[in-house]
Amino acid sequence: MTVEGCMFDFSGTLMRIEPAADWLRAVLTDTGTAATEAEVEEYAARLERCGAQPGGASPRALPSRLAGLWQERDLSAARHRAAYAALARQADLPWGRTVYDALYARHMTPAAWRPYPDTAEVLTELRGRDVPVAVVSNIGWDLRPVLRAHGLADLVNAFVLSYEHGVQKPDPALFRTACQALGLPPEQVVMVGDDRHADTGALALGCPVHLVDHLPVYARPAGLRPVLDLIRKGNAELATR
Repeated sequence: MTVEGCMFDFSGTLMRIEPAADWLRAVLTDTGTAATEAEVEEYAARLERCGAQPGGASPRALPSRLAGLWQERDLSAARHRAAYAALARQADLPWGRTVYDALYARHMTPAAWRPYPDTAEVLTELRGRDVPVAVVSNIGWDLRPVLRAHGLADLVNAFVLSYEHGVQKPDPALFRTACQALGLPPEQVVMVGDDRHADTGALALGCPVHLVDHLPVYARPAGLRPVLDLIRKGNAELATR
């Protein structure tokens, strides 16, 4: 069976969130909050350790009281905000609620996200080949405006976002919904993602899976290009690690 369609994860696959220090620095500038560069670096490191940046690092030590909320954070917008607000509070920032609120708001803006160098190239080539594409993401907010601002949204046929369906990867239901939206049987749709737990849930439906490395943008210039060689060449060439 050949591959006729593609599902892509969002964060760490098509795009990458800005570094934590850039995230914090931008918010402090936007809110007119004074801070030294040493403070920016110190508190950005704290936020990163706490896993407070959506799309960034996971918590190094998750408080037990937040374990359930963390596991279900992408099931709704309210859970997502509550989880990351609670994690940010663990960083004990000295600037008050305005900065906490602005940090959460910042991560949903196009300026906070950077496409991988080959994202536009690969999506454009797939569109040129008439290969339908879905973005399948565990997320608590609408990522469409981010892709639109970066000129990518029109290259995507369907968006299947966990918070809109109340189900998270690796649950096969989310992948099934995407395949249905593309009008293709699962065995003809490859799932491309960076999470070996969440994204390999597509295997349960018979979807082939191709994994990429979750790296900074500068360190992964061509991680998506192999996908172009997989389309319509058969499942034997697909990584199912």
